[in-house]
Amino acid sequence: MTLRMEIAPGLLEWAQERSRVPQEILLDKFPRLQEWMSGAASPTLKQLEDYAAATHTPVGRLLLAEPPEEAAPIPDFRTLGDRVIGRPSADLLDTVYMCQQRQEWYRDFARVNGQDPIAFVDSAVTSHPALEVAREMRRLLKFELDDRQSFSTWVLALSGLSERAENAGVLVMINGIVGSNTHRKLDPGEFRGFALVDPFAPLVFVNGADTKAAQIFTLVHELAHIWLGQQALDDASPGRRASNKIERWCSQVAAEFLVPIADLETQFRSEADLTAELDRLARLFKSSTLVVLRRIHDAGGLSWERFREEYRHELERVMSIAGGRAQTGGDFYNTTPVRTSKRFARALITSTLEGQTLYRDAARLLGFKNLRSLDKLGERLGVS
Repeated sequence: MTLRMEIAPGLLEWAQERSRVPQEILLDKFPRLQEWMSGAASPTLKQLEDYAAATHTPVGRLLLAEPPEEAAPIPDFRTLGDRVIGRPSADLLDTVYMCQQRQEWYRDFARVNGQDPIAFVDSAVTSHPALEVAREMRRLLKFELDDRQSFSTWVLALSGLSERAENAGVLVMINGIVGSNTHRKLDPGEFRGFALVDPFAPLVFVNGADTKAAQIFTLVHELAHIWLGQQALDDASPGRRASNKIERWCSQVAAEFLVPIADLETQFRSEADLTAELDRLARLFKSSTLVVLRRIHDAGGLSWERFREEYRHELERVMSIAGGRAQTGGDFYNTTPVRTSKRFARALITSTLEGQTLYRDAARLLGFKNLRSLDKLGERLGVS
């Protein structure tokens, strides 16, 4: 006799909504799903396990008496207009949990190897002027205007800034999927990034599925959270006014870091065509045109209403340009250090080769299924 699992009302629907997998896709895999949801029929244990895997849900959660209340494990500053965004998706939660595991591992690694706490973590407060904090961040990360001229484009400046943040001790992870699962693409509409604060292992995550223009702002915004010592999950954007005091301060720091207002005021030509001026200033500051546009507004060059209109047009232009470029997955051994942090990957592989960390644990933290991939990545990173 086949064992059938009695599922409490609403749990299957909860798992589907949490996963954001369209119900029609699940119906293709589970033709009797609607019967299970209505209680007219019950799945077998194997079917329940398959459904849990398809919806990225721990199978034990589907055996609860009622759908659990799940919240992000860090302060959630995401908003839709003036409304706080509700339940986080399975993709978002799994991404945060994985980053927390990596941070915990690196914290222990840093302590065992005698690394000192990083001085700039939790070194600022929101009463500190954003201009001064941004200036100190630029100095420490060696990202003054003269430093940026070594990058031919602001897209390359994004990579360069990420590397300099890592050199300063921050674990920077930029990924557009959950781990290494290309079937689970992260949604920029749900979140743009988050920061996990720790004196030995500060970590910032940037949603790599977002536009490159958004990523550079998100990276600096999350770095500001590290300086502030405030963990956060957010959807920061130069195109909106944050109602939360912490988010507003971090966005002000990010904008001043990327486009110092004093330099903009001397460079901006108000009589020039705005689009051409945005492109010119973006090349000069090695920042996105969207951030430059916001700074023109901050400098008094555009009213809020005109800024919002121009921002919408510029965002459409940026998206159309990005949409015309071929999208490729890239080389696995080049993308993995970006997704997992080159600093973290090097430390983990070193520890594994020295016998301090098990291969299976290292593979899990890097998202590998093939242990040989770890050795090959080590070769690429110069760890042997």
